[in-house]
Amino acid sequence: MGRTRSRAAIAVAATASVATGAALLPVTSASAATARSAAPIVDQQTRASFQRLADAVLTDRTDALVDGAQGDRKKPLTNGFSGDVGLSAALARSEQAALSSLDRRKARLAALGEKYGKADTVVTLNSTRLRGAKAEVEVTETTTLTYRKVHGDEPGTTGFQAHHALTFTADARGHWQLTGIRNTDSAADIAVNQPAMPSGTARAAAVAADTMPNALRAATTRTAPAKAKNLTTGAFDYKAMATYAEKYWSTYNPAYPNFNGQGAGGDCTNFVSQSLKAGGWKHAPGYVYDYTKWFGNAEIQSHSFVGVNEWSWFTQNSKRSTSLAYVYQMDVGDVLQLDFERDGSKDHTMIVTYRSAQGVPYLTYHSANTYRRSVASIIASEPNAYYYAYRT
Repeated sequence: MGRTRSRAAIAVAATASVATGAALLPVTSASAATARSAAPIVDQQTRASFQRLADAVLTDRTDALVDGAQGDRKKPLTNGFSGDVGLSAALARSEQAALSSLDRRKARLAALGEKYGKADTVVTLNSTRLRGAKAEVEVTETTTLTYRKVHGDEPGTTGFQAHHALTFTADARGHWQLTGIRNTDSAADIAVNQPAMPSGTARAAAVAADTMPNALRAATTRTAPAKAKNLTTGAFDYKAMATYAEKYWSTYNPAYPNFNGQGAGGDCTNFVSQSLKAGGWKHAPGYVYDYTKWFGNAEIQSHSFVGVNEWSWFTQNSKRSTSLAYVYQMDVGDVLQLDFERDGSKDHTMIVTYRSAQGVPYLTYHSANTYRRSVASIIASEPNAYYYAYRT
């Protein structure tokens, strides 16, 4: 509305000056100067356009992983945006590179025996903050991918929720350009449609001390020897662990704190500890910083209950787990950890909640809240990480 009024005022002034013989700048130049001087406005219609563009960006990323017509679209959905709200030229190039990267990930997935038949991405706008010529927009992405039945015993779907911060910058004409997008979940986020992080990006600050127990790395090759696990007898209820994780994968049990978005570690280990506790793991009370202790509730949690490396130290010291030589040996209730930077500090913790008859473990986790993502998909996204598989 401000720009409309300015143009009307210029038109009135131009008419008056013609009548009096006064000289004026060209209308186009005056309009541009006025537009630059006016503060940008984010109204309801603009916010709706922000949301639609965010949805288009993230849907393009998801669809790049889909096998078939949906994934073979000729042009990205973001190409349909221009005028008041669109991609900046730099971000358009960046997203094109991201789509190419995800297309290569799809090929790696296919080589590992996994495909997606269709996908659905929905973006919810949570907040918009206007700061001068920039608008900071927070959104939540909810994505569901349907497994294509390559072997026949894949689960129905995998899904995740992720949170993103988008930066829109107003240009000289008052048009908004999307100039930045970043994930705001844990730095250990590995959502299936998340482009690879730049090399050297720090994901965790802690480095394991030499005096702590050191887990054995697991191979990611598919041809793993059998390592049967008895799910029906013994001290722990592995199905209860899986049931708990799949109940709370996209929500947070109010009986525990939520650490998502709070530092590099996020909520991943806290969530896995809750699942193990639901299946029969007992508290080992003591001081919170003693890695030989393990406990957690709404009021207090040991470092081993919520910390990636501390959990590894505790579970080895207490003999509550043994290392598996291959990630494909994991079964329901087993735990997978990743060291993205291969620097000796583990960064992410996940729990197996389903295993197909073909021998593929599917993992559920927090901090990029994710349901039944196959280990093949994780390997395709993080081929250079170090993997640690724990039999619980």
